[in-house]
Amino acid sequence: MNLPLPLIILLTIFCLAGIGLYCLLITRNLIKVVVALQLIVKGVVLAFILAGNLSGQMNTAQTLALTVIVADTIIAVVGLAFAVQVRLRSGSLDIKSLASLKR
Repeated sequence: MNLPLPLIILLTIFCLAGIGLYCLLITRNLIKVVVALQLIVKGVVLAFILAGNLSGQMNTAQTLALTVIVADTIIAVVGLAFAVQVRLRSGSLDIKSLASLKR
């Protein structure tokens, strides 16, 4: 079975996005939520690269992918810092424990 490379990349994109969305829906742990969001974003980065490759505008696709990676890293760091603070204050990483942090 000889599949073309764009089809393999497209299947990888859907797998990453699907696994990330599934993890996002079933988990209540804040760190696992951040990891699930990372999986979805990695699928989006691959989609940008594939679209740039297919349209012949690889420079634009790489620029967009790099921008998304930088923004994603910043959001992951802020999300993990938030998870650490929630863990210190409530003793749990469960999303439902956020309701007890009200003043």
